[in-house]
Amino acid sequence: MIIFVDGEKNEIEENSTVIDLVKNLNLTTPEKAIGVKINNVLSDFNILLKENDKIIFISFDEKQGKDIFWHSSAHILAQAVKRLFPEAKPTIGPSIENGFYYDFANLNINDNDLKKIEKEAKKIISENLKPIRKEYKNKKEALKEFSNNEFKCEMINEFENGIISSYIQGEFIDLCRGPHLSSLSKIKAFKLTKTSGAYWRADAKNQMLTRIYGISFPSKEMLSEYMTLLEESKKRDHKILGQKLELFSLKEEAPGMPFIYPKGIFIWDKLIDLLRSFLKKANYIEIKTPQIMTKELWEKSGHWFHYKENMYITEVEKREFAIKPMNCPGCMIYYKSNVHSYREFPLKIAEIGHVHRFEPSGALNGLFRVRSFHQDDAHVFMKPNQIKDAILEAIDIADKIYQTFGLTYKLELSTRPEKSKTIGTDEEWENATHGLKEALDDWGHNYKINEGDGAFYGPKIDIHIKDALGRYWQCGTIQLDMSLPEKFDLTYVDSDGAHKRPVMIHRALLGSIERFFGILIEHFGGNFPLWISPRAIRLIPVADRHVDFANKIKDEIDKLDLPCDIDDTNESVGKKIRNAQLLKVNYMLTIGDKEVENNTINLRTRDNIVHGEIKLNNFLEKVSLEKKEKTLISPFRSSAN
Repeated sequence: MIIFVDGEKNEIEENSTVIDLVKNLNLTTPEKAIGVKINNVLSDFNILLKENDKIIFISFDEKQGKDIFWHSSAHILAQAVKRLFPEAKPTIGPSIENGFYYDFANLNINDNDLKKIEKEAKKIISENLKPIRKEYKNKKEALKEFSNNEFKCEMINEFENGIISSYIQGEFIDLCRGPHLSSLSKIKAFKLTKTSGAYWRADAKNQMLTRIYGISFPSKEMLSEYMTLLEESKKRDHKILGQKLELFSLKEEAPGMPFIYPKGIFIWDKLIDLLRSFLKKANYIEIKTPQIMTKELWEKSGHWFHYKENMYITEVEKREFAIKPMNCPGCMIYYKSNVHSYREFPLKIAEIGHVHRFEPSGALNGLFRVRSFHQDDAHVFMKPNQIKDAILEAIDIADKIYQTFGLTYKLELSTRPEKSKTIGTDEEWENATHGLKEALDDWGHNYKINEGDGAFYGPKIDIHIKDALGRYWQCGTIQLDMSLPEKFDLTYVDSDGAHKRPVMIHRALLGSIERFFGILIEHFGGNFPLWISPRAIRLIPVADRHVDFANKIKDEIDKLDLPCDIDDTNESVGKKIRNAQLLKVNYMLTIGDKEVENNTINLRTRDNIVHGEIKLNNFLEKVSLEKKEKTLISPFRSSAN
């Protein structure tokens, strides 16, 4: 029997399963194969293979691999809880960005209980159970299986037509679509990290549940590295630094909707200015579309049918409206407001749009996962032969932005999902994918292909940036959209006078600006480069008689448009310096009798290096150039990181 593994032809025996194939190819370690896609569908390892099946193995390093690994771990957590607390009722247990959690009703625990649960979970792993999938003929059969758990029954009743399945491991059974690990022994390190409360379905009107968080890995070394990284991450936690540095806050009055403070707005404006400078050079035009638009618009775009549960909906004069979760439909309306010619192409339309999306309370995470955020969206309309150049330009802008902050990145190309679940012709998909691939080939950087992971409306390129701790964050995306131009009947007049459908690229480079802001806080640990620092320079007069000279220096620094303040409090000089260091001030300029007499300043950088007496003009020249060139390293040899 012939099958294709990562595009290569392989011959295997009849009635072979994925497990047989894994053993034959020596892919038994998690680094090589945690999950599998069969004909672009995630599947379990005990599936029988058929002639001409296309097989793609997924490792733990990939997002889908981690999802399978961590969701399987969530089931282990639930099984451990049920063994120790039989009255507890499991509700949901998804994988999240770093690990997993599970919510339980009828469960009250403390830190000592957490240790016991972790011990029991490790015991379950040592039993080397093999999760078995069970499918139900109908809802009635599934409801009977979970009749003692009203939370599971509520979910079952809401399922649309389709297969309902569960997974069994030992005595434990849980409602789940899967897939799961073929064997729990693949989990070599398992740790529970914390507990919290969470409302069922994130609704305060519902029952309060107990949430348990955890993390797991294929090796103890990976857990050790993760815990070390976690400790370093705590020092850079943007939620803590955001409060200490007076950048932003999150309040109960608006869950998941950040309050950005004046020091944060300073950084925000610098980000937007940087972005707009690149857009201007690339001949983008910018628009602003309404926050609230009618139900009919969202029906036309498809969001009402596929995204309604994540939208904020209101009624005005007996008519339904929705706060926009995405900027795209507004741009489609703008495009249709005029007749367009091929001579305008590529037509590049940007919008830094404010969007709102409902996220469950348990998923909210500082600026990284919010309900209210801004996206640096753009929609580029073009002819098919312009795809490659448009993609290259978008990547080039992203590259320049990321380089400005010392961020490296990796690229991933996601191709067409299962044909029946996509729109567009084979030719359109082939042309679109070829355009993206050709652009990536020309760009000359390594990139990864994620077969079948594209959107239903087109292939896409995702950009994952790497921060100072080596963590990757998915920020930029470049998507070829064949859906919205069709749904909104967008056309242009070609050179032959015919009305044709434009090709449209949807791209965001910072992604969520709030999220990018949070990433920068952690990347720099609050030690921002001078050009983006909201506290660039602090003048520290030794005594009251030195304040007048400090004000004169401030006037000179103000001409450079650099944030500068004077600490003229009655504190000691040492205390003033410590306060400035805690606030991550780039440069502290101490002024005493000698400095007034010599027209100098006594310089200390935030890495606590004393540079001593320096001519004022020399200092001003260097920081002026540092700001202009957006350098990451101080000319006074102080690390900006």
